[in-house]
Amino acid sequence: MPSDMMHQNLTPFCVATDIGQTDVSYFYPGNRQGGWRQNPPAPKDASRVGGLPHDQLKARKRGLNKLGGLRNLLVDAKRALYRHVWGMDIHPTAQFSLSAKFDRTFPIGVHVGAHSYIAFDARILAHDRTRGLYLHTRVGANCFIGGGSMILPGVEIGDGCVVGAGSVVTKSVPARSVVAGNPARVIRSDIDVGEFGRFADADATESSLAAQGLT
Repeated sequence: MPSDMMHQNLTPFCVATDIGQTDVSYFYPGNRQGGWRQNPPAPKDASRVGGLPHDQLKARKRGLNKLGGLRNLLVDAKRALYRHVWGMDIHPTAQFSLSAKFDRTFPIGVHVGAHSYIAFDARILAHDRTRGLYLHTRVGANCFIGGGSMILPGVEIGDGCVVGAGSVVTKSVPARSVVAGNPARVIRSDIDVGEFGRFADADATESSLAAQGLT
C-alpha cells in the first residue's frame, strides 16, 4: 500500500487487468457512490491553488472589476472624445477612472503619458482664472495619480511617479518619486515601478493575499 494511504481506513483488493497484470484498488467505506475507486486520490499540491501556482494568483474580481469589459469600452470612448474632440494629449495606452476630471477650459494643456493611470475623482487642471493662467500640465509615462488628488496648472509629473490619494500637487515632481500631502511633498525617491505605477513587488503581494483567501 502506498505510504500516503497508511493512515486511511482503506481495504486493498486485487483485480485482473486486460493485459494480465494485477492492479490494486482501495475500498472507501464512507464513499457514497459505490464504496471504492480504482486509484487513490492524488495528494494536493500545496504550492498550487485553483490550478495556478501561488505566485500567479490574482485577486478575485468583485464589484466594478466584474464589469471590466464594459468599463474598458466606456474608457476607450471617453479617451477618444477627449483626444479628438477636446484636443487633449492623452496617450492611447493611458487609463483613467470614469470619474477622473480633465480641464476642459484649456484642454490642449492636458498631457498624460503612456501606461499611466488617473484614479477616481483625480483632477488635472490647466488653467487658473484668478491669475489668468493657461498652462500645460503634464503627467509622464508609467505614473499613478491617486484618487481625489489634484494636479495644479503648469505642474509636470516625471516618468514613473506615484501621487498619493488626496494630494494637492503644486510643484513639478522629479521622475521616479512618490509624493503625498497638501501641498504634496516627495516622500520617496528613485522608486522602481512598471506600467500604471505598479511597484515591482505588487504581483507577489497580490498573489500572497489571494493564496490566503483574503481577496
